Amino acid sequence: MIASVLLTHLLAKSMQIMQPIDHFDLRNFDLNLLIAFDAMMRERSVTRAAERLRIRQPAMSHNLSLLRTLFQDDLFVRVGIIMQPTVRAQMLAEPVEQALGMMQSLIHASSEFDPATDQRIFRMGFSSEVELLLMPELASRLRQRAPGVRLHGRPAQRRDVYRLLDDRILDLAIGCFDNQAQRYRQHRLFEQSLSCVFHPELMTLGESISLTEYLRSPHALVSLSESLHGCLESALDTVGGTLNVVATSSEFLGVLGMVASAPLIATLPTRMAKRYGTAFGLSVIPVPMTLTVPDVSLVWTAQEDNNPASRWLRGEIHDILGQMEIP
Repeated sequence: MIASVLLTHLLAKSMQIMQPIDHFDLRNFDLNLLIAFDAMMRERSVTRAAERLRIRQPAMSHNLSLLRTLFQDDLFVRVGIIMQPTVRAQMLAEPVEQALGMMQSLIHASSEFDPATDQRIFRMGFSSEVELLLMPELASRLRQRAPGVRLHGRPAQRRDVYRLLDDRILDLAIGCFDNQAQRYRQHRLFEQSLSCVFHPELMTLGESISLTEYLRSPHALVSLSESLHGCLESALDTVGGTLNVVATSSEFLGVLGMVASAPLIATLPTRMAKRYGTAFGLSVIPVPMTLTVPDVSLVWTAQEDNNPASRWLRGEIHDILGQMEIP
């Protein structure tokens, strides 16, 4: 691939036009011939060019012969003890030098990521309340450590997230996702649990609630489907109960706002309930039954695994969420 890029650059410079890359035509081209040509331009001697390349003189003479065949030109003509370049060689000299310089820069280019100077957009998908837990702290960190970096967060449901990662629409995703093929990487951030929230001035509940009272009380839920019971539906099936759901919202803040304003109960992830419930003046109590909730994980593609920028962002996310204690 590098040889194709370099030859395209070479031909564009010498012919002043850009041709599509013919990979079949270039597949047997030996890139070392361009290096031999550049050495000859610099040394004007087969012997000294061979010494520069640390090869034997017959090998250098063979390279020169191949170059002459390739370009249908003598390229270098002996004048006294000096091998003088032909007009064709002089035309090729600058683009070959630039092409080799490009290659050397690519080989030795640093793959480090400097958050202090980098400017890019990180696109993240969220499947749950994690966006509200992560983004305030992450945005604050980036303004201090990476002022040129921007964040773009968006919903990403289980059925869509892996397609969005494959299509490079997302750089990574955070939430409750199933294990998938080996081309994805997954890192568990924390276990989830659920709690109930209510406004103590609007509902007369103590520090706990019975299952009967829980099922009978009016509920507000987060639901991203047509079901009023949202993600609690399968869990309720195991206890043979049905919630008295009177309102749903697709947003956690919408549910918190309803519970703060009306005599309702909401069942929310415990971290969300304890972090934001206090701001809404709500009380937090345990759910009166055992509910199995998937862990929250960080997911990315294998292609991004060794990307320094992705590694840095994943580290920041782990620092914020992976060590976040339930208040």
